[in-house]
Amino acid sequence: MQYDKIAGAPISWGVCEVSDWGHQMSPERVLREMASLGLKATEFGPLGFLPIEAEARAKVLQELNMHATGGFFPVLLHDASHDPLPRVQTELESYVATGATTLVIAADSGKVGYDEKRDELTEDQWATVFKNLNAISALASSVGVTAVLHPHVGTIIETNDDIVRVVNGSDVAFCLDTGHMVIGGADPVWFSEAHSKRVAHSHLKDVDLVWAKKVQDGEITYYDAVVQGMYRPLGKGDVDIRAIVRNLLLAGYQGWFVLEQDNVIDAEPEEGSGPFEDAKTSVEFLRSVIAEL
Repeated sequence: MQYDKIAGAPISWGVCEVSDWGHQMSPERVLREMASLGLKATEFGPLGFLPIEAEARAKVLQELNMHATGGFFPVLLHDASHDPLPRVQTELESYVATGATTLVIAADSGKVGYDEKRDELTEDQWATVFKNLNAISALASSVGVTAVLHPHVGTIIETNDDIVRVVNGSDVAFCLDTGHMVIGGADPVWFSEAHSKRVAHSHLKDVDLVWAKKVQDGEITYYDAVVQGMYRPLGKGDVDIRAIVRNLLLAGYQGWFVLEQDNVIDAEPEEGSGPFEDAKTSVEFLRSVIAEL
């Protein structure tokens, strides 16, 4: 089988929207290294990594010879007094300008960072979440973009129970993030088989389950676990990435496989080292799995 929709994510190079996350590399270097690995596209990264204004963002991507898949976009979904659609509509202008096709929605908890304890939602708040997810999906679809929900540590939709609620309560497609599902207590292999038709985008990261368990048990923060190497290059951790990729492709998956290994770096790495080495290992493993099919 040939399948070349393999993309990179700036956070694999340590670029993150959370303040004080670590050294932030430039888009010029990050996208150059992605291209040198043969990656076909990038996610946008956090607001400000690429220009916020739609035409300027498109211009930078064109200058760096890189296509955009779309990007991670936290949205407040559970507050009935807040309308998320105007902000989403503004973001979608960049999608139209750049030809990006996948809006990756995270259910913003309203807290700072990913280590603050989230609030538990009432039934009415869950109903607001479902309504907003369906409205965002329809708005994105109207301009040729697929909105996908990203269950994520430290957000309102994080645990296995949360995921099941969304599967049953809304029509939104999913971003299957292998790492965040594991930390939230869901089984990404099961999800890739049982709900393959709901998966329209994938963030692939391998996981050291010893560190993931420490995060689950509250022994260590998410950030500190990332620093300690909780996320591993594909094929070097404890998640059955091979089974997940096979399940999706054999079910007719047409989305992107995004190499997204949350990373923290403290200084500009030497050429060909650091995040580049891990990304190279991951893309070679993923290509080998696809070739097996």
